Amino acid sequence: MKSKWTFTLLFTAFFGLMSCSSKSQNKTSKNVNKENILIVYLSRTNNTKAIAEIIQKNVGGKLIALELEKPYPENYKSIVDQVAKENETGFLPPLKTKIDSMEKYDIVFIGFPTWDMQLPPPMKSFLHEYDLSGKTVIPFYTHAGYGVGSGFETLKKLCPNSKILEGFSTKGGIERDGIFFVMKDEKKVKAEKEIKNWLQKIKVIK
Repeated sequence: MKSKWTFTLLFTAFFGLMSCSSKSQNKTSKNVNKENILIVYLSRTNNTKAIAEIIQKNVGGKLIALELEKPYPENYKSIVDQVAKENETGFLPPLKTKIDSMEKYDIVFIGFPTWDMQLPPPMKSFLHEYDLSGKTVIPFYTHAGYGVGSGFETLKKLCPNSKILEGFSTKGGIERDGIFFVMKDEKKVKAEKEIKNWLQKIKVIK
């Protein structure tokens, strides 16, 4: 009877430790308040949106999608032409999205796809409209295989008084080739693992 009782206590203690260990996973760092995290993203084919949602799953915070007052055309060639013109002229498309109390956020994740090897004009609009001075800015992006281009460098220039942490990147869809949403099944599982490792590396989660 005594040995049976001892085994029961040991099993209960072991299970309790395992439970605590499991619950401790994906916790934000003790220096990070979930209420002070903002995740802003721009997404056309929902791949960047999927990455933003995975980040929120791990760190909490408020998730906001950028929308334009006048949406881009659905036709791929038309949007490519329009974005190229906006980049050439420096035009900043007006945002429909409005963010209240930006001052309460200490950490701002900035997510975007790479367009024309540059930071998309709507994200430039956001960074011109909102002052992120004194905040920790964490970029993430999806691309069609060619990388971020000048996107991160432009972001740094538009956030001169922010602390910029190491960004995250992953290959998304290739709209030009008719490949749209790809963040599912094995690709999603892989992205979730990579994002968790990245968040731990930059010390946002334990």
